[in-house]
Amino acid sequence: MQGKQVLIFDTTLRDGEQVPGCKLNKKEKIELALQLQDIGVDIIEAGFPVSSPGDFESVSQISRILTDVTVCALSRAVQNDIEVAAQALRYAKRPRIHTGIGTSDSHIKAKFNSTQEEILQRAIQCVKWARNFTDDVEFYAEDAGRTGNEYLARVVEAVIKAGATTINIPDTTGYCLPHQYGQKIAYLLNNVPNIDKAVISCHCHNDLGLATANSISGVLSGARQIECTVNGLGERAGNTALEEVVMILQQHKDLGYYTNVKAPQLNPISRLVSDIMRMPVQPNKAIVGSNAFSHSSGIHQDGFLKDATTYEIIAPEEVGAEGSKIILTARSGRSALAHRLAKLGYTYTRNDVDVLYETFLKMADSKKEVTEVDLIELATNYQPLVSEAV
Repeated sequence: MQGKQVLIFDTTLRDGEQVPGCKLNKKEKIELALQLQDIGVDIIEAGFPVSSPGDFESVSQISRILTDVTVCALSRAVQNDIEVAAQALRYAKRPRIHTGIGTSDSHIKAKFNSTQEEILQRAIQCVKWARNFTDDVEFYAEDAGRTGNEYLARVVEAVIKAGATTINIPDTTGYCLPHQYGQKIAYLLNNVPNIDKAVISCHCHNDLGLATANSISGVLSGARQIECTVNGLGERAGNTALEEVVMILQQHKDLGYYTNVKAPQLNPISRLVSDIMRMPVQPNKAIVGSNAFSHSSGIHQDGFLKDATTYEIIAPEEVGAEGSKIILTARSGRSALAHRLAKLGYTYTRNDVDVLYETFLKMADSKKEVTEVDLIELATNYQPLVSEAV
């Protein structure tokens, strides 16, 4: 495939599971991990092994089962964390340890009661510990979004020298604007001498609704990995949504990037994650929401019925959705009414539709949506003027 690949790092099983009420058991984690492997993600963050015996066992079992993806385990910059992560990953075909520490002044002073120099040394040390177990070490500079660029560049250079092969630049609080996050990535590419020895990764949170925009801005500035979750699940307001970044890069082929994710499986895995994690997908959610391919405005419906591309830049089948929907409300027009009636087997002249439309509007004004049952009732009551059903 031509272009530059963007690696998809899925953290649904780790960051996504941090949503209250979305705790997964081992069986559920394994089921989702297998599906994530099947849709073509490159790295699966299976969990945080030191956090609980159950999570350790889940990561261990996933490591045994998955063969076609990198299996990643999270740790803090603590030796025991890293050793436990390595033990959980001991059966993995392609193990990765993800370790790191907060680098912003807020984290250094308030969280660690430390100094920049001490944090720099802890960052170097945690990478060296991790390299004792695997050549694939990812370092996260937590709260990089609020970390000064000069200090962040010092940390990044040092951890790459220590052996980190992927550098995660998290916008942990969702603070950055897209241009600021992109500039931060560009600054690292231009000011870290050994940056060519590592992949820069985007890990963006959605506190201001900018996670996807920031991730794309990071890629445009030189990042080559996006960390994301199915349905955008994650801590607080969530993470970058996997389905959004995949389809943005697929739709904008002129940008020259691609992923290995199989787009027709996006809606099926969205529903699976929603069911297993007991977290409904909001109807207007991009790509996978129930209304993502629904049209209720008369102007939109008329244009769509003439040519679907007037209002849909993605065909539903491209992302495994059930299909486009014409929803009848008081804002719908005559063409939509005729279309829905024709789908039920009723055909009418234009004059018939004009008469039916007046009755339809009275019906639509009394309810949120006109259903098939309502349409059949409308057609039945108009029977003397109805043409033969087709």
